[in-house]
Amino acid sequence: MPYYQRHLFFCTNCREDGNCCANYGASEMRDYAKRRSKELGIAGKGGVRVNVAGCLDRCNEGPVAVVYPEGVWYTYVDEEDVEEIVQEHLVHGRVVDRLRI
Repeated sequence: MPYYQRHLFFCTNCREDGNCCANYGASEMRDYAKRRSKELGIAGKGGVRVNVAGCLDRCNEGPVAVVYPEGVWYTYVDEEDVEEIVQEHLVHGRVVDRLRI
């Protein structure tokens, strides 16, 4: 059994050319997802882990986040989108097709 059931990684990188997930509030959205996972009691061993990541190299589709082990890539606009990813994918294991890239 893996230590975590799922990892949610948020790109928080900023490239020299200005194409940056960081410019879209990526750090704040990561903080929101981390806080919500704790509030929902799904964070930690046997549950989920929310992390920052450097460049995930999908800058033109950003901001981006990815859930492993499924390898499902998402984009998002606001906390409502991130909440949907947390509720649907992290809690219930259902892919959020409307946010998938």
